Amino acid sequence: MEQKAFIKVTCSILTISDTRNLTTDTSGRLIQSQLELAGHQVISRVIVPDDAALIKQKMNDLATNGSFCLITNGGTGIARRDITYEALFATIQQEIPGFGEIFRMLSYEEVGSRAMVSRAFAGFSENGLLIFALPGSSNACKLAMEKLIIPELPHLIAERQK
Repeated sequence: MEQKAFIKVTCSILTISDTRNLTTDTSGRLIQSQLELAGHQVISRVIVPDDAALIKQKMNDLATNGSFCLITNGGTGIARRDITYEALFATIQQEIPGFGEIFRMLSYEEVGSRAMVSRAFAGFSENGLLIFALPGSSNACKLAMEKLIIPELPHLIAERQK
């Protein structure tokens, strides 16, 4: 099996929540920890309320700060306040549909049929930013980071640079 070179990826984390702050944001902290343990760099971790305009504005700000990857958490369910999908999916130029499909499959193994309400997604935005939109649950974030994002992040960035 061919050994591939490790690519250190510069990342930002955006937590979408009306109730969390940097102290209570366990999912954002978990994502940051997982990225740093894997050798990646986190240059920004911010929280924004469930407001489409603010989410888009912060995503655009983070897209210009040198990040290659943005991982969001929160707002991917079906509650009326869950608007992450509507706010960010429209910015995706090249979707990675397998991410959402596999994430829901793995989630199904843990939480059963409730996994179907997750609107988690991944793809590259118009400006080339790799976006992963995760649920706000720490268990869901841990699953996505360990099983999907950490193993494939360098590969996804390398493929995009071809």
